[in-house]
Amino acid sequence: MNPQLSYRESAVRGAGPLRLVVLLYEQAIADLRRALAALDQGNIEARTRDINHALLVIGHLQASLDKDQGGQVAVNLDRFYTQLRTGLMKAQIQQSATLLEQQLSHLMLVHQAWCEVDRATTAATAPNPAQPQAEGGQPARTLWTA
Repeated sequence: MNPQLSYRESAVRGAGPLRLVVLLYEQAIADLRRALAALDQGNIEARTRDINHALLVIGHLQASLDKDQGGQVAVNLDRFYTQLRTGLMKAQIQQSATLLEQQLSHLMLVHQAWCEVDRATTAATAPNPAQPQAEGGQPARTLWTA
């Protein structure tokens, strides 16, 4: 049994939509890092497999965009994913570490932004540890609350 795979599967099972996006970015980043290593080693099969998997993950991210609800952000992400996929295909065809590194860098920047949104959302929805919780997750009435 692969412990890393088990950890990833349990993380996905308990994740909300925002966390799933972060996890998908992390998967694509890991794929591209492996593809870079395979390119350095001259391993064409591994490089192709890892870039193809990253393309699949990015395609999933792109397909899950809700342009009606997401507005301009969804439109911008759609454009980003299209450019990213085009850049990855170009890097694959040209066997270019430079192009692959550029796509990885772009992906990591957007991943960082998603992580910040995830942290902010988690912090905003986390219960206040200073305020006791009653059954059902509602703040308990205390002597100093009305």
